[in-house]
Amino acid sequence: MNISIKRVYEEPEPGDGLRMLVDRLWPRGLSKEDAKIDVWLKSVAPSNDLRKWYQHDVQKWPEFKKRYFSELDAEKEALSELFEYIKKGKVTFLYSAKEQLHNNAVALKEYIDMVLS
Repeated sequence: MNISIKRVYEEPEPGDGLRMLVDRLWPRGLSKEDAKIDVWLKSVAPSNDLRKWYQHDVQKWPEFKKRYFSELDAEKEALSELFEYIKKGKVTFLYSAKEQLHNNAVALKEYIDMVLS
């Protein structure tokens, strides 16, 4: 499995593989043309309620992951679609948050690593 994580505002690179936006909302100030996003998989993003509760408060990170993983457990169809993309080759999860270490793309990769191990 070859998954990278990158902020959507960073320049696309040939080594990105399939560029997948994993946020519920479209990134501010970025046109669809400039984003170079291949797939927008909103269904694997945290719910609006969870996203609003978390607000990238690092203190809430452990609880955020717990709640997010529970949401992902319930999204069987979305996860199946996600795993199909992952099986095909290199995937880069794109996120828009300024927080680089505690965001939904990082949590999603951790979840996938747990499921596949």
